Amino acid sequence: MNGYDGTKDDLQKRLRRVEGQVRGIARMIDEDKYCIDILTQVSAATKALETVALSLLGDHLSHCVAEASAEGGQVAAEKIREANDAIARLVRS
Repeated sequence: MNGYDGTKDDLQKRLRRVEGQVRGIARMIDEDKYCIDILTQVSAATKALETVALSLLGDHLSHCVAEASAEGGQVAAEKIREANDAIARLVRS
């Protein structure tokens, strides 16, 4: 079972909304809309994806990492390393 099972419907709904935003951005470019208006929409889509990422990260920490920590040993060390790597990727983006 994945840590996000309880929020799967919400995550899918958010991702469909982001998908619509991205299609809207492409349409704005096709229609030669003002650059700043397009950038505003890109920023909104980016923030929406960051919200999904943070939700997934929270679920991972509270489910996968917590279970691995209870188990201890190499499994715990690996899950913590994965979480650290994921956080580093999010911070860099």
